[in-house]
Amino acid sequence: MLSILIPTYNYNVVPLVLELQKQCLECKITFEILVFDDCSKLFIYKNQKINSIENCRFEVLEKNIGRSAIRNLLAKKAEFNSLLFLDADTIPIHNHFIKSYVAQINDDEKVVYGGIEYQKDKPKKSRILRWKYGHSREALSVEKRNINPYISFLTLNFLIQKSIFSTVFFNETIPNLRHEDTLFSYNLMEQKIKIIHIENPVFHLGIDDFEVAIKKENESILGLKYLIDHQLLPTDYVRISKIAAKIEKLKLNFAFAFFYKTTRFIFLKNLSSKNPSLLIFDLYRLGNLCKLNSN
Repeated sequence: MLSILIPTYNYNVVPLVLELQKQCLECKITFEILVFDDCSKLFIYKNQKINSIENCRFEVLEKNIGRSAIRNLLAKKAEFNSLLFLDADTIPIHNHFIKSYVAQINDDEKVVYGGIEYQKDKPKKSRILRWKYGHSREALSVEKRNINPYISFLTLNFLIQKSIFSTVFFNETIPNLRHEDTLFSYNLMEQKIKIIHIENPVFHLGIDDFEVAIKKENESILGLKYLIDHQLLPTDYVRISKIAAKIEKLKLNFAFAFFYKTTRFIFLKNLSSKNPSLLIFDLYRLGNLCKLNSN
């Protein structure tokens, strides 16, 4: 028995739901697919089709509640103990996607992460930064993910028991600034709940344009600083904050903040090019965090 839970915002989820429903029927399992829209404006009419698909439900929330709260709400409304969370802008790569997760359902106290891949064809110039970052930093093999199983966990494709989720869930008190998945993985580690990495990836289809990607990254740095300042995350859990803490300890924070302010537009020019440097992207992010720390 499986509850598939999909939060969405301004995205057509029908192709994903049809593929998941098809695979569930082939597996001959008892299942439900719940899609909750976080009060968006686009694709509502198209997504209403989900309500006509067997064992599937689409619901639009009356107000926007954010990424953490909508996932918690989906889990609360789920009928079954096994919860499969998927982001709306994903699609299973293999036709045995559901079967692979069903094979992982047992009484072990664990979370199962299937991984992510990006399509090989290079996208248009405005999306290259996000595509390149995803290929290099997110689309990792099981072997690489197991080197640091908690920090390499992403919340766009994972299986969890409802009984575990009642103990470790998404923090709704933090600002809606990203890194809710980082905090979630850290809380799992605190509770000694193991993360099992398997080869069961989805394609990430919703690759952001440059402007959106940079906006989200700036929000992400703000979100990370919030979690550290409020002692929800230790500084050494995420690599970038660990380095920033060392810079601050060496009393070089002002110098790095000044470096960021003077090079920011040069960095952005590279990052918006057809061949962005991930090293420059890292320096941009680190400088941004140092600037926030200096304030």
